Amino acid sequence: METSRDAPATGRRAWWALAGFAVAVFVAAAIGGLGVQGTTDEYASLRQPGWAPPSWLFGPVWSLLYALIAVAGWLVWRRVGFSPALWAWVAQLVLNAIWTPLFFGAGQYGLAFAEIVLMWLAIGLTVVLFARVSRVAAALLLPYWAWVTFAAALNLSIWQLNN
Repeated sequence: METSRDAPATGRRAWWALAGFAVAVFVAAAIGGLGVQGTTDEYASLRQPGWAPPSWLFGPVWSLLYALIAVAGWLVWRRVGFSPALWAWVAQLVLNAIWTPLFFGAGQYGLAFAEIVLMWLAIGLTVVLFARVSRVAAALLLPYWAWVTFAAALNLSIWQLNN
């Protein structure tokens, strides 16, 4: 068995690393929600397009997406370690954490839209870089990218309707 630092993680180390990726995603989600309470009520009070989903849908969707984000990052890490692909993963995760406080905490719908566009671009870059390492990892991010596309359209619509 190879013992190089760059060797793929196997056994317990690999599973602990997966737990680490899950914790990183959980922390990003938690940071995004810090100090932002009453989002369900605030979302319900906004003028929304007819195609806006009910607030109860966001929790299950984001739970699944966060799990996919963690596994995708872990798969790439197992292949190439901390590489430019994972730095892109970190960047999109940081942008993900920033959006909720901008939109709900600060009520800055326009700024939140600009930020979600940056997040969308960062996710796209991450997908491209991940595809060079693991097509499975890149594919795991596609539902997330699709949901953020939808969320960006919803953000834009809410910004216009509530301006």
